[in-house]
This record gives sequence, structure tokens and C-alpha cells, in this order.
Amino acid sequence: MKTNTTITMAAVMAVSLQGLQASSHSDAPLIKQDPQANLTDVYAFVGTKYDDPNVRVLNVLVSVRPFSEPGDGVIYERFADDARYSIHLTNPATGREITRYDFEFSSVTGNLKNGNTILSYGRGSDSAGPILEIGDAQQNYTQTYTLSRAIPGVRRRSTLGQNLLTPPPNVGPRTTPAYNGEDGLPISGATTLAELDKFTRDAISETPSGVVAWAGPREDGFYADTPGIFDFLDPRIIQGATNTSTNFGQQGGGVDGFMGFNVLTYAIQIPIAQLQTSEYDDVFGTTHTGVGVYASVSRRRETIRRGSRGGTINGGPWVQANRLANPLFNEVLVALQDKDNYNVTSPTSDSSDFAKYAENPEVAFLINAVLFEDPTGQAPLATTGRADLVAIFIPDVIRVDTTTMPVPLPTQDGYSRLGLFGGDLLGWPNGRRIGDDVVDIALSAVASGPTFETIIIVGDNTPSNDQVYNTVFPYLATPHAGPTVRQRQSQSQAPVNN
Repeated sequence: MKTNTTITMAAVMAVSLQGLQASSHSDAPLIKQDPQANLTDVYAFVGTKYDDPNVRVLNVLVSVRPFSEPGDGVIYERFADDARYSIHLTNPATGREITRYDFEFSSVTGNLKNGNTILSYGRGSDSAGPILEIGDAQQNYTQTYTLSRAIPGVRRRSTLGQNLLTPPPNVGPRTTPAYNGEDGLPISGATTLAELDKFTRDAISETPSGVVAWAGPREDGFYADTPGIFDFLDPRIIQGATNTSTNFGQQGGGVDGFMGFNVLTYAIQIPIAQLQTSEYDDVFGTTHTGVGVYASVSRRRETIRRGSRGGTINGGPWVQANRLANPLFNEVLVALQDKDNYNVTSPTSDSSDFAKYAENPEVAFLINAVLFEDPTGQAPLATTGRADLVAIFIPDVIRVDTTTMPVPLPTQDGYSRLGLFGGDLLGWPNGRRIGDDVVDIALSAVASGPTFETIIIVGDNTPSNDQVYNTVFPYLATPHAGPTVRQRQSQSQAPVNN
């Protein structure tokens, strides 16, 4: 790596990334119509067990339901009861599945203590009041889930846990006070188990298998100024840039387009000792040992709507509706004609079906045409033969080196949101941690490869999330409270994730 040059992401993204709304918040036309099955982000990294720092684990966190409005009463968000939410562990080099963990959730209409009220939360009995414990008398609706494990070639799945509890949404300080401080705002940034809010902590479920599970509402941990990018380059995107500047897109001043929104998250901790690992090579040709990770959501093949009798009947085999691993692959690299096709396939077909999009990235062509004003779009950045991007994205699984010690997280020593471009080799694309600035990393890789002799940093002036992450399982920040949230109306007050 010889020199440092910086360009702004805005000039590129405004004209090129037609489907980008986030890591995977709006990745393909069909799944956009099914928000409860729409995956937004997958995180996979080595850490320690939630209650035992001596046990190394693989953390996998998967978020769904983009742009979840915290104040969306009276029902609030629930996991779909007719979907199967899955985490897949694979051979990191081939994408072949080794193990699958499935989360299946209870009815979105049942589990009521009191059907004669409009309130899902705050009146589960004759009286009304705050929820103090998960599932207590005032939590009228409680969703539970079953966790199971499937192994290819083994017909029966193993049930690891049943009737596992999800916490309530953060309705607000008067209804779910355990989430919030005296100022009514959610408390986040826990560094120990004891510092987690009670609802989050009490929803951690340890199964007899040694696998730990969690599911429920979280703050959306992805951050990027996509609204400003698409509004014909709002000046905040390139704020501070001058003709002599060498640091465009990294000065701050952008607005997190996902500020104030929540997601639904399902997560597991798997002891490293339980993993079947394999060797794989990274983008620089270095050999590692670890696993591949991706997520999917499936629905039954047939759905019958019963009309005046109410309800639906679902039957037939499970059909995959969405999948996700590395951030931005389907959104930024795969062409519109193949986005829905990607979602219904598996990583084992990526080499034949989708590698061409990594090898010949349109986004590099557009950088050349827009930023460097090359009428052919072919220079100076390489638009073909991008073996470096193929090594990152194909097969599309997040590769995690499981031989490392627990990785540094935001606010901890050694952590950089820019990963390898910030001198921190334990961030994406080596796994993916909370806080990794995947937009800046991905676009910087597109601009700097295939040789990486000249590093071109690409940014959007949005260097941090709007909420402080926890650094203990389940890691993502405490969900926003309905009455206090302000989507995109102010700059983030969270510290920069350096």
C-alpha cells in the first residue's frame, strides 16, 4: 500500500446504486413487498459467552424488518408466525451448508391475556400499568419461539429450545420503563451483562446444547446517509471538501438515514468447540481456518386466505424468500434482473450465477464515468477482472476466522470502524462486527483494488451509528422508545466508532 487518496462516495452512489437503501434494507423488488421476511444485516464474529469470558463463541446476529417505526402502536412489530428464520453455517470456501439453526415464532394473534382491550402492552389484566418483567400480568401479548438445529442428510431436526421468550417492544418509559433512563431515552452501551437493561438480559436463553439464543427488538445498527446521497448530492455529503482536501467523505456532517428506526433481531452464540471448520483464503491470498455464515427467511409454498372465516392456512414445503450474508452484495453489485433470483438460491450457485457481478463491477465503471469524467467508463479504476472482489463476495457467505481471540468492538482498544483500512484486521470482510462501516469499507475496496497499491478511501460523511452499541450479547443497541424518537431530524449524538 503506497499512497492515500480520498474521493467522495456521493458522486458515485447518487447515479449508480439504484437499489441501495442500506446493507440489505431494500435489496430486491419481491422481498420489498414482504417486510417481515426482509433481512437487513448479518453480523458474525468471535467473542465470549455472555456469562463466561473463558468460553470463546461464534456470535451470529441477524436483523429483519427494515425501517421499523418505534411508535407504531397499538400492535408494534412482531416476527412472522408463518416464516422460518434461519442461520446457516457453511464451508467458507464453497458455501456448502454444514448446519442450520431455525427460529420459528408463535402466533401474532394469540398469546393474549386480555382480548377485551386495545392495548397489547400495559393491560393484560383488569388493571393497567407498566410491564416490569417479561410476560408479566401487564404484558398482554407475548411472543415465544422454538429454536431447532438441522444437519444436511439428517431427516429430523433437533429441538434445542421451546417457548423461549422475546422481550416487549420499547413502548416508552411509562409502559416499558426497564429499557429507559430518567430522561425517557433508552439506556444502551452496556459493557457487562449486569449493565444490560432487564428486558434484554432476561431474554437471553441458554439451551442444554450449549447454544445461547436471543430474539426481539433492537435499534437498527446500520448507518449511512442514503437520503442525502439520492437527493442529488445534498452538500452535507461532501461537507468540508476543497480542491486541496485529501479527506473527502470522512469529515462528518452526513445524517444517518436509519436514525431512529428499529429492527427485529434473532441471534445465537455457538461455542467454538462445536464448530466444523475448514480452510479458506482471504482477498490477499492468506489462508485462514473458520466457517461461513449466511441467513435466510423461508415461507410455506402455499397460502390460502380464508376470507370471511378469517385467518390463513399455510402448507407445502418451505420456500426460501430472502437470503443475506456480506453487506451490499445484492444491492450494489447484482443487476436488477438478477436480484430476485439471488434471494431464492444458495451460496453454492454463486460462482456460476453471480460471480460475474463481482468480477466486473458496474460501480467501478460509474466511478470512472462520473467522478473521473472518463466517457468510456474504463479508467482509472479497473472494471473487469476483479478477482479481489470475487474473493470477498463469492460464495456470498461471511467468512469468520475462528482461530482468533475475541475481536475488538466499538469503544474497545484496537477497534476501527474502517477495518483493514483503519489498521484493524479483525473487521469485515473478516467476519462482520457491530459498528463496522461496511459502506466505506466496501466502496474503498472497489476503488482500491485489485492491487491495493493505492488506497482510495470512499465515504459518506456518516461515521457512526445514532445509538451506542452494547459490547455484550446480543450487542445491538437498545431499541428506540416510541414517544422520544426523531427519525433523521438531528445529527447523531453517538461517539464516532473509531
